[in-house]
Amino acid sequence: MLALPLTIVAVLEPFAVLFTRPTWAHAQVLVIGTLLAQGPRTVTAALRAMGLSGERRFERYHRVLNRARWSGLRGAQILLGLLLALLPPSLPIVMVIDETLERRFGPRIRAKGVYRDAVRSSRGKVVTCLGVEWRVMALMVPVPWSQRMWALPFLTLLIPSKQADSEAGRRRRTTVEWSVVMVRLVARWLGRRPWILIGDGRYACIQLGWECLVNQATLISRLRLDARLFAKAQPVPPGRRGRKPQKGARLAKLANRVEEARTQGEAVTVSWYRGQRKTLRVLSAIALWHTPGITPLPIRWVLVVDPEGRLPAQAFFTTALTMTPARVIELFVWRWSLEVTFEETRRHLGVETQRQWSDLAIARTTPVLMALFSLVCLMVHRWREHWPTLARSSAWTLKPEATFSDCLALVRRRIWGETYFDSSASAQDPVQISPQRLERLLDQLAATA
Repeated sequence: MLALPLTIVAVLEPFAVLFTRPTWAHAQVLVIGTLLAQGPRTVTAALRAMGLSGERRFERYHRVLNRARWSGLRGAQILLGLLLALLPPSLPIVMVIDETLERRFGPRIRAKGVYRDAVRSSRGKVVTCLGVEWRVMALMVPVPWSQRMWALPFLTLLIPSKQADSEAGRRRRTTVEWSVVMVRLVARWLGRRPWILIGDGRYACIQLGWECLVNQATLISRLRLDARLFAKAQPVPPGRRGRKPQKGARLAKLANRVEEARTQGEAVTVSWYRGQRKTLRVLSAIALWHTPGITPLPIRWVLVVDPEGRLPAQAFFTTALTMTPARVIELFVWRWSLEVTFEETRRHLGVETQRQWSDLAIARTTPVLMALFSLVCLMVHRWREHWPTLARSSAWTLKPEATFSDCLALVRRRIWGETYFDSSASAQDPVQISPQRLERLLDQLAATA
């Protein structure tokens, strides 16, 4: 096992309780090897990066994923606790939830299905592909090396396709049902602490809104312009018999109030994408959102119109009735950071390049890669002295702030530097390296993939 920097050991050590001692040793090799590897993140690539190409019992490392007994949910709870320590006391607990598609194919991948590829699709063209769907929940954390909030994943669940559920004889769970499961898990881990959940239009559901209210959470999402909104029910006259009404008069659809928002809406300036400031016209009020068969949900709706006419009219809602419209818009903009996280994990951590075929290994590998994104940020957060120079600029490219590639490069540099090079008495002394370590380092640098 490599002599890792103490800051890296401190980040990984809380997860040792998940494994037996032999499995924990193998798991550390896979984690560090995955961080050091280039190209596909397979088990063999991790072993090569760790200099274990001659390991004859390589099946032991495969068993960490496809056979060993350890709980991914318990690991998600531990990771959430580590990430919460990064939040300043003045900031609320804000989480984002979204789904991502891992493009995978093969006859032995049972959970796969045909899905819309949001990355390759556009408004005029829908692209579908074969793959595995994942639902990810991430904590929004301010990092000192960037101006925007970063979405750090901690909980990733595999969502089997409709065909996979049918072949396995399972009842099909909807998006709302899977989201309810995740909300209940997080609420249990947080205790009674209040938190905010942000999702796109797929999570705009009255059932999920009630579930969030029960679990001390505030839901923020998109709202359809034709949503059924009602006024508050009027008080029942004394002595009137019968069931009390749950809602009042039907309100006008938001689609019919766009012109009102454009001419009479309040002008607010909010933090927009890419750190810009944008002025919008908003119209907002409190109403009851109703669907037949479900108790009406009290919400604050926010109708947003772009005065410049570049963006179509949009509507959002929150279950926190006292939240200001500007705050609702700014928090929803934070959701885009999770899309950035998805792209970074594909580009730099090898999501979609792993080659596991057993059901258990498939269900574990992608959540581990998502968690590695957060673990890298936890490591860099402990190296305060490197924050000012973290962004790797060059003579031809000036980086305004650091990105995840810079964070991963720093982690790799610390591992390589403190593992392969012996410390010298002074900065002027030549750096010493053993022939075995030099050969291993050159082999890693020369690898093309």
